[in-house]
Amino acid sequence: MESSTLTHTTATIAASTLLLLLVTCMPAVSVETDADHCVWYGQCGIDPKTNAPLNCLYNGTAKPLADPKAVDLLQKLCPQYATNGSDSRTCCSYDQLQTLDLNMVLPRQFLLRCPSCYSNFLQLYCALTCNPQQSRYLAVQKTAEGDEPNTTVITSLDYYLSADYANGLFNSCKDVQFPGNNQKAIALFCGRAADECTPQDWLNYMGDTSNHKTPFTIDFVLTSTPLTRNDTRSVYYPMNDTIIPCSEATSNATHSCSCQDCQAACSAPTPPVPPRQPWRILGFDAMWFVMVCSFGGFIALFVPLVVWSLARGRADAYGKPRRDRELFTCCAKDESRVTEVKPSCLEKLNARCECMLRRSFTCWGVFCAGHPMLVLFAGLVISVSLSCGILMMQVTTDPVELWSEPTSTVRMQRDYYESHFVPFFRTEQLIIRAVDKDPIVHEYYPQGQQQFSSIFRKDFLHQVLDLQLSVERLTVHDEKLNRTVSLGDVCFTPLAPDNTNCTVQSMLNYYQNSHEMLDKVALDPDFQMFVTADYIDHFMSCVSDPVAIADMSDLHTPCIGTYGGPVAPWTALGGYPGFEYGNASALLISFIVQNRKSDPEFLQMAMSWEKAFVDFMKSYTNENFTISFNSERSIEDELERESQSDIITILVSYLIMFAYVSIALGHVRDGYRLLVDSKISLGLGGVLIVLVSVTTSIGTFSYAGVPVTLIIVEVVPFLVLAVGVDNIFILVQAYQRSVRRSDELLHEHVGRMVGEVGPSMLLSSLAETTAFFIGSMSSMPAVRAFSLYAALAVLVNFLLQITCFISLMTLDSKRQERYRVDILCCVRLNQKTEHVKPVTTEDQEGFLYKMVKHCYAPALLSKYIRPAVIIVFVGWIFACVAMVNKIEIGLDQSLSMPEDSFVLDYFKSMNEYLSVGPPVYFVVKDGFDYTTREQQNKVCGGNGCSEESLLGQLYKASTQPASSYVAHPASSWLDDYFDWSATSPCCRVYKNTDEFCNVSVVNDTCVACDIHQEQGRPAPEDFVHYLRFFLEDNPNILCAKGGHAAYGNAVELLHNQTSIGATYFMSYHTVLKTSADYINALESAQQISQNITRSLGVPGVEVFPYSIFYVFYEQYLTIIPATVQSLGLCLAAIFVVASVLLGFDFHSAGIIIVTIAMILLSMMGLMYLWSIPLNAISLVNLVMTVGIAVEFCSHITRAFATSVKLTRVERAKDALTEMGSSVLSGITLTKFGGIVVLAFSKSQIFQVFYFRMYVGIVLFGAVHGLAFLPVFLSYVGPTVNKKRLQTWNEIDANRGPCETDPLLQSSDSKQSVET
Repeated sequence: MESSTLTHTTATIAASTLLLLLVTCMPAVSVETDADHCVWYGQCGIDPKTNAPLNCLYNGTAKPLADPKAVDLLQKLCPQYATNGSDSRTCCSYDQLQTLDLNMVLPRQFLLRCPSCYSNFLQLYCALTCNPQQSRYLAVQKTAEGDEPNTTVITSLDYYLSADYANGLFNSCKDVQFPGNNQKAIALFCGRAADECTPQDWLNYMGDTSNHKTPFTIDFVLTSTPLTRNDTRSVYYPMNDTIIPCSEATSNATHSCSCQDCQAACSAPTPPVPPRQPWRILGFDAMWFVMVCSFGGFIALFVPLVVWSLARGRADAYGKPRRDRELFTCCAKDESRVTEVKPSCLEKLNARCECMLRRSFTCWGVFCAGHPMLVLFAGLVISVSLSCGILMMQVTTDPVELWSEPTSTVRMQRDYYESHFVPFFRTEQLIIRAVDKDPIVHEYYPQGQQQFSSIFRKDFLHQVLDLQLSVERLTVHDEKLNRTVSLGDVCFTPLAPDNTNCTVQSMLNYYQNSHEMLDKVALDPDFQMFVTADYIDHFMSCVSDPVAIADMSDLHTPCIGTYGGPVAPWTALGGYPGFEYGNASALLISFIVQNRKSDPEFLQMAMSWEKAFVDFMKSYTNENFTISFNSERSIEDELERESQSDIITILVSYLIMFAYVSIALGHVRDGYRLLVDSKISLGLGGVLIVLVSVTTSIGTFSYAGVPVTLIIVEVVPFLVLAVGVDNIFILVQAYQRSVRRSDELLHEHVGRMVGEVGPSMLLSSLAETTAFFIGSMSSMPAVRAFSLYAALAVLVNFLLQITCFISLMTLDSKRQERYRVDILCCVRLNQKTEHVKPVTTEDQEGFLYKMVKHCYAPALLSKYIRPAVIIVFVGWIFACVAMVNKIEIGLDQSLSMPEDSFVLDYFKSMNEYLSVGPPVYFVVKDGFDYTTREQQNKVCGGNGCSEESLLGQLYKASTQPASSYVAHPASSWLDDYFDWSATSPCCRVYKNTDEFCNVSVVNDTCVACDIHQEQGRPAPEDFVHYLRFFLEDNPNILCAKGGHAAYGNAVELLHNQTSIGATYFMSYHTVLKTSADYINALESAQQISQNITRSLGVPGVEVFPYSIFYVFYEQYLTIIPATVQSLGLCLAAIFVVASVLLGFDFHSAGIIIVTIAMILLSMMGLMYLWSIPLNAISLVNLVMTVGIAVEFCSHITRAFATSVKLTRVERAKDALTEMGSSVLSGITLTKFGGIVVLAFSKSQIFQVFYFRMYVGIVLFGAVHGLAFLPVFLSYVGPTVNKKRLQTWNEIDANRGPCETDPLLQSSDSKQSVET
């Protein structure tokens, strides 16, 4: 809770004193007096309750003021009655004028900012006190014996006012602001909330002795016509002096009230910003309408073409065979004659690049397979050396570092705020609800019976107070500091050193946190038998006037908190409609702790006490109420606990995937060879390579000082495992399906297989690596860090696979050929003749391979299934496009907590019960000149200030909270300083030292400050000098606007307190519940600040908003362009790499990009349907989706591009057969086992952002890569490369120079069986 609200304390004190003293100067009137005479003169008694003077009854004519001081004072206060100088006749003595002047001290502080309001207010009491014609509108009701002999004092009178006058007076003052408390000043003089105050309420409160400030009763009677009293038959004419509207100046030397203090002075209000309306066409959602129409257009074009093609195909069946034609024969060439066409230069280049890659990978594979131990040793040394960087690893857990770019606007603004002011406080909060929901009924004057909610039961409040006091007494021994820490050591004490009580925002602070005060009652003065006021009456008084020193009930007890500040009802109560505080359903108790970030020892003390607080609340039980609680450290603690608990979940997930890989790699041909043909050790080696890739990446960047985040630890292994396992399956299964030639050695066989699949592995890995490195250009720290670590991990994984894994595979093949048992390599089975069978190609094909080759591929690529697949996928993509703009942006903070966290209950209660949003500070950077009137008018909010000033614009924003998200006008140290400096008792100094002397200090050496005033403001030469006194002054009953409590941290004084640096003006946001609310509030505050900066028009001086949550939500202002940029750059990088590695086959590269884009759109559709918001975590997963999608697309696309089958359908079948089973077993099946485990995590983040999105990544990747892509290729894939086809035919006919070149031969052609 910001201390600026503390000034309200003195405000009410001021109001109290005002009412007390104003009535003191009110005259006593005789009921028998004639018209046009006085009803009182002089003072001759003291009211025992208020210790204020009472006026003497007097029935004579007005008397002249002989004392020149009296004349001067009359001229100052009531110049309308001082027209004749010393001959001026009035009904007030010098003593009464002095009392009136003293009583005007506080109204001047609160109302003088609107000169016409103060002038009208003063006129009301001048007419009451000094008008020589008092008897025309004053009627004495009661009198009493005076303190002096033969004197009578007035104890009650009627004051007849014109209704128009009362309404005009009220209207001129009703909007005057009290900047120090973000509310209207009239609430301090009305005894109730400003919005509930009426002219009659205002006058009644000021004239009622029950407020314990007025020494005698003044009954304000409002009438529009003269009234005749029945008892005396006297006629009274309502006082109806001229009212100056607040929109007019009181004289040529003054200004009218500002817009902030007078609605009538405002220019035409800016129409509120209408809420953003959804885009609709013909009443339908526009995106859905457009996509449905687009899909309809696609169907209208596609279906006729399909029907025509199928019909033509049937006709051909009875005529000339056309088996070499594509589906759309009108759009495809007859490839049966392709060999007769001369290859293009690009096709030659493509074939040459393919040949070069195969030859290079074959040579490399031969080397690694021929020197396995050397390769493994070198790989081990390099990997271990780089992995050792983990010892220097720095883990980032600070949410600010994770989600906010250090050079981002809001991050730099936060740093600026914390370097110039005190960092925002740490808050420990309780939200308490009663179990018993039965309301209570209370007799409350003047409303009569009133119902209150169950939280106002006294026994309930006593128990809550016991809890609060127990928390305040909590102590803990800090082991690191070897000292005991209490709340008093770390709490915020705004009035220290004068008042060292901790700031506790609690309704029980209305009772001074005392059981005795809670039980206190007031009895009738006559019989002492009937209760006239109790704790409920006190509560109702305090919510109307939280800063009262004595409430307006008969209890006369203070409302102001023990720490010297008020407790605003909206900070201590929750769950009430409007201003019906008595219907609140929850009590809010906030313990405010200092946040000295630059002091590690103090921060350690604060966190130690907070831990003790949390431990205490976890163990606390009470059957009568339920409690939600939270501390400043709770979220970070729960995140750490969540991370530790999720370690097991992650390990189980990875173990399942590792186990599958280890088992699935084996290809067992018969039971006897089970232990020989299994590949558990090879699978473990492949998994180990994946882990080493991750550790190498982390170690390398740790050497470079790049910190690690939890996202990297949780996500990167998943990504690398997907990429790495896919490549492992492709490499191993390609080797298993191939038969060694009779003239081929083992390392040559391995090298040949590496030559076949190596280019495909290079394509996918290099495309992913490049995409991730490009993705590291993102401005979001989490995305940038993930991209960097992922890029290097994928690259290292590829390098280890084409080196160490090839060596491991070679060693495992040697083991297998020697009949050695897997894992237990020293055990060798006997080689039995009956188990030595010729190895055929069919024997080498696994179950999945056969299923894809003989069942799935023919069915998928049949003439009826193909168009159906296209229609379904295109329809789904159109639907996803329609859903993309509906994805929620942000991150619900409750998702970051474990399901069993106490913080979740607190978040739920906070959304339900809080009545005001977080504070927002509008900071003016160093460089603004506050000493000149011209510049002051650009900032201040009182009279003479520009309507477009800083305070003026914030006031206008607060009038439209639905669109601006600003709940209250801003507090203003500048306006309060003006009022403080113009109030004579406020500024005093010790004449010997020139140091500040508070008005409450009784010391003869204290003298008034010599502040030179210019039109109600300090002169430029005195402005800064006395500003420091204002910031040291604690508010009190005589000087309500002392700035220590409210503004002690709001103004930065530089150069030995001789100049002003940065300053801030504080307001509050409205209640913010959803991510959209937080984002819109930040955006609105930034827009307001930009407008203010332009209005100030001072080069180099900027105004910016700061609130505690801004640094976390800034990312969402640019999350959409950041997403488009990150994904767009990744796709562009993949296109470039794929084009180059496919021999500048832009056609195939384009198909890869289209398929990846469809997978991304499918993921976005899933995000909308499964309520996954777009934020940094989901963006990281989308970037990862791009990488994994490459694995699903690139291998099949490359296999299609290099196939030499004559038609697209045949090449699609060939590509799906050769690569589909490896992709299915390598990524899809591997991931599902591990993903399912994530569903059982206690972490909601894992359930939402990992389980749901990982399921989507694998499912959409699989169906697009294994279903849509082959069909898509069969329609629009590139034609066969004529150069490659011609070369193949030459090899096939044994008539070319390449017949012995194994690099141009596929694994299923011209193979010989190894005997």
